[in-house]
Order: sequence, then structure tokens, then C-alpha cells
Amino acid sequence: MTWRRRALFLDKDGTLLEDVPYNVDPSRMVFMDGGVEGLRSVQAAGYRLVVVSNQSGVARGLFSIDALDGMERGLRALLARHRIRIDGFYWCPHHPDGVVRPYAGDCLCRKPRPGLILQAASELNLDLAESWMVGDILDDVEAGHTAGCRAILVNNGHETEWVLGPRRVPDVIVRDLRQVAPVMLSASPRRMAEQRRRMVGAQ
Repeated sequence: MTWRRRALFLDKDGTLLEDVPYNVDPSRMVFMDGGVEGLRSVQAAGYRLVVVSNQSGVARGLFSIDALDGMERGLRALLARHRIRIDGFYWCPHHPDGVVRPYAGDCLCRKPRPGLILQAASELNLDLAESWMVGDILDDVEAGHTAGCRAILVNNGHETEWVLGPRRVPDVIVRDLRQVAPVMLSASPRRMAEQRRRMVGAQ
């Protein structure tokens, strides 16, 4: 019997890396504060690391689908220098307002939909109930919850609308990725439920 592994699903731009709009150039990639330390701790705790990211620049004609391969190789190499292994990269190249066929239009993989997470879980044999999604906006939270994960919001100012809903309330809010591993390892269902109630009540 093959045991399913637990994972941390990770948004790229604004969570792991500084948000440089539509960037696919590895030379311009800069880690967010605490990114390297945070991922090392999560990896040491036995979690697989999987990047799930919307890349609508393909649909908008800003770069080709092939550019994602180069971006992935560059990011993988950059993380390897810090002894961090990414187990999978999953990109959504679509956008409803896109101009490049076949990427222009609706899809099931663009967050807040859960398609990228579900695909990764199937291909990598991951246990979604024991896994987490972390991102910098509530669309990431919704994608994680819809897929069956718990979800962490990195509250670094990138979420500006705060439109809450049944699947858009984070289980935990942190300042940066350094706080993620301690939260995952000591998560209390009661404490997370209390935090969700406080957030909903504050709206």
C-alpha cells in the first residue's frame, strides 16, 4: 500500500516571491521576507512543497506557454541553492479576458477554483485533508478550502478587497512564511474556528 503524503501548496507571486507583474525571468526573482527560512522548516517537518500559480500572461499574450518551462527551471535551481526541493509546479495559463487561443476563456484551474491543487494531489499522491494552502490573497484561501485543504493567509497587504465567504475565511493568518511551519505543526481546530468566527463577525 502506498501512503499518501501531506503537502504545502504554495502561491508564487506575492507569497514566495516578490510580486513582479507577469515576470518569467528567473534573474528578476526575489524571495519574499522569510520565504527561504519558512520553506526549509516546512520541508524539514516532512511536507511536500508544491507551487500552484495563476499565470494569465500566457492568455494575455505577454509571454508564451514555453516561457513557463524556463521559469520553472530557474525557480527550481534558485531554491535548490538553498537546499529546498519543490515536488511539483502547476500553472494556470488561462484568463477569461485573454486574447491567445486556446488559453482565452474560463477554466477549472484558475484560482480561486481548485483545479491545480486537485491535479497535483492526484499526480503526486497527496492527502488533501492533511495538507495546507498558503497564499497572499483570499482567492488562494478559497482554492485551498474548495480542494479540501486547510488554508493560511499571508497578510502582507496584497489582499485589498477582503470579500469573505464560506470558503474564503483563512484558518490562520500570518505575517510571512517563517510563521507557517509552527502554525501547521501546532494547529488547533478550536483556535482556528475561533479565528474564523472573529473574522466573519468583524465584517
